[in-house]
This record gives sequence, C-alpha cells and structure tokens, in this order.
Amino acid sequence: MRTQLKLTRDGDAFIARLTPRQAAAMYEALSFLSERDHGDTELTLLVGAGREAVEALVARLAGRHTESRDFRLTPAELHMAHSALTAAPTMFLERGGAFVQEPFHVRLGFYRENFDALAYAVVRAAADA
Repeated sequence: MRTQLKLTRDGDAFIARLTPRQAAAMYEALSFLSERDHGDTELTLLVGAGREAVEALVARLAGRHTESRDFRLTPAELHMAHSALTAAPTMFLERGGAFVQEPFHVRLGFYRENFDALAYAVVRAAADA
C-alpha cells in the first residue's frame, strides 16, 4: 500500500487524493469500529465523533475504487480516519496485551503496519498542507 498522502487546503477543509487501498483502509477501520457494540460515548472516545458522523464518512469512503480520487475532508473527518486507523488494532489484543496479527488481517484485509503508516502519513500531510 502506498504510504504517502497528499493533502491540499480547500478553505476550512482538505482535499485528500486517496489511492483505492488508502480509501479502503480508512473505510475498513471506520466501519469495523462503528459496527462493534460500542455506544456513542465509546465510539466518540475511539474516533472523536458519534455514530452518525462516522457512518456518513464510511458511506463516502465505501465502494470498490479502481483509481485514485479526491475526497474533501474536514479536519474532524481526518481526525476520525486517523483515530480509527490507530484504534482498530487495539481491538485485537490478547489478554496479556499482545497484538494478534492474523485475526486483524483476516477481518480488515490489511496488516497493522499498513494502518500505522497511513495514520502517520495523514498527520505528516496535514502538517505540510
């Protein structure tokens, strides 16, 4: 998965050019967390927004993208995506606290390092925009 991300300012939002895999990773992380049996308070702590906002972003990221495309994202939506990429792996910890890669990969279709690299890329791109 491409780990570089380009954001450009568009007023109070950003235009993010996402590859199909980047959009899919964000979609998988957000949809996984929103489908879990979390109340609004838990979801807000995990991603910074309630179910309605998360599901709206999930709907925008959904679909089988075959080419890179631009998404207009507010800072709050970027925060949701970044938080989901970093929070989703925490749902795959054993009792002792060790991360379990196989169930994560099977459920989300990505490796943890893909999520980590994309989350870092979001922060770097926002800082550079």
